[in-house]
Amino acid sequence: MATFRLQGSKVLAVDMTGDAVKAKNGSMVAYDGRMAFKKMSGGGEGIRGMVTRRLTGEQMTVMEVQGHGTCFFADRASEINLVGLQNDKLYVESSNLLCTDSALRTGTSFTGLRGASQGGGLFTTTVEGTGQAAIMSDGPAVVLRVSPQYPLSVDPGAYIAHQGNVSQSFQSGVNFRTFIGEGSGEAFQIRFEGDGLVYVQPSERNTIGGEV
Repeated sequence: MATFRLQGSKVLAVDMTGDAVKAKNGSMVAYDGRMAFKKMSGGGEGIRGMVTRRLTGEQMTVMEVQGHGTCFFADRASEINLVGLQNDKLYVESSNLLCTDSALRTGTSFTGLRGASQGGGLFTTTVEGTGQAAIMSDGPAVVLRVSPQYPLSVDPGAYIAHQGNVSQSFQSGVNFRTFIGEGSGEAFQIRFEGDGLVYVQPSERNTIGGEV
């Protein structure tokens, strides 16, 4: 299995000995050794993933890298965060997924209102299995714990990913800016309940939902 390690906070180094990884297309910045690159369509596994993404308008073009040596990945100076999965599933915004072990299965999952509000369709990317994934954030990501006693509410523009036994719902008619006298933000929150982790970034992405 490939070994993921960070070079600083904005470059991912992946050591391979005949292994393969899947990475965001165009994110390779350097490599040493012998590597082979293959573009993959869709970002999900098989025809179902490709068709789903075409119908929802969510775009995620990935490439497969295989070989012996070290490959370095980065994207627009984004902060990179490593996530270890042990027979687990990670839900992540497609624009925030940088690289995964080839053994991890990628696909799509229905997310409802939040996906539609961000113009990313009604689906989000899933990464499932055992291995490592690298996700990106605008600024250092914060990992927040969700427990049965303490549910978590998140601004949709700050959400990156979540994992664990967590359910999500949407609360409309209220936003974080309402409490400080501003009304230009999203008029809903994402509420997480259960037991797991939620990854958020300190800088919000633009959303299409606006005041919906």
